[in-house]
Amino acid sequence: MKIEHIKDKGIDIAAISSDEKVIVDVQSALDLAMTVRYETGTSDIVLDKELICEDFFILSTGTAGEILQKFINYHVRAAIYGDYSRYTSKPLKDFIYESNQGKHFFFVATKEEAIQRLEQTG
Repeated sequence: MKIEHIKDKGIDIAAISSDEKVIVDVQSALDLAMTVRYETGTSDIVLDKELICEDFFILSTGTAGEILQKFINYHVRAAIYGDYSRYTSKPLKDFIYESNQGKHFFFVATKEEAIQRLEQTG
């Protein structure tokens, strides 16, 4: 796993890259958040959706809800970028829409958009 520390417009953001999944369950998500905070001092994370287990995007598993609750508890904001067009689940589409209306979690198409969303709501 590689952490790119981005400092722009007064906001510190950690962009995560890896050759393997970095979030496979609630504990790995929490470990990621704490590693990022320890290594960069920020709680704003940008990552490709390919780095997240598929269960996250199946809302009935509860994985997304548990992870987002942990992130809220630990004051972590995240922007996840990638192609969501293959998902047909109305609950997932509603979840993405509602998340994008807030200030803590965003689902966007590109890394640049993810960084911008965190900067704009920082």
